[in-house]
Amino acid sequence: MRQSWWKILSFVLLMYTCIMGFLVEIPVLDGRMQQTVRNLFFHVPMWFCMQTLFTVSVVYAIKYLRSQNPKHDFYALEYARTGVVFGILGLITGAIWANYQWGEPWSGDPKQNGAAIAMLIYLAYFVLRGSMNDIDKRSRISAVYNIFAYAMLFPMIWLLPRLTESLHPGGQGSEGNPGLNPNDTTAAMSATMWVAVLGWVLLSVWITTLRVRLTILTEKKLSHG
Repeated sequence: MRQSWWKILSFVLLMYTCIMGFLVEIPVLDGRMQQTVRNLFFHVPMWFCMQTLFTVSVVYAIKYLRSQNPKHDFYALEYARTGVVFGILGLITGAIWANYQWGEPWSGDPKQNGAAIAMLIYLAYFVLRGSMNDIDKRSRISAVYNIFAYAMLFPMIWLLPRLTESLHPGGQGSEGNPGLNPNDTTAAMSATMWVAVLGWVLLSVWITTLRVRLTILTEKKLSHG
């Protein structure tokens, strides 16, 4: 029970998010945002989950290079795998929001393109792993590639969109666009969003720990088989 408190907390926070996400009052702002802003409680947390999971993955990749401990490689793999899942969910929820807010699901916005490229870079990580049979070689090369993928993540998602015209908040020319800015939110919305972020991040870690256990058990069966 002592080790499961954060799992219970995740469930409670996500229940709160699902309830308040549809009940919290949304300000009326001359046709901007309106009810579509409720996606804030689902779309934005996906990116927080993705970045958290990729960060943990690269930490374990570095740990593997230093220790050569196979468990560190398993953790790096599964955190990256779950990170890609949440990254794809972020793209999907973002496309749904963009379709209502900007008129089309994919407008070629720099942040959309950057996120898609980042996902492709991480998908190549799994292709790379699958192309090698030597376990030690696969783990070492994958760890190095993991570091490269992580180094490319933040420029693609945060840096480049801020240097170019973007419909997303924070990019050049974003002031006055129909994207989210602090004037579009209320204190209740902000509080609900941060509750959602914590709940989704805890859920993503929970899923990953289950995947890690499954991977370790599978590897043990293969080694003894």
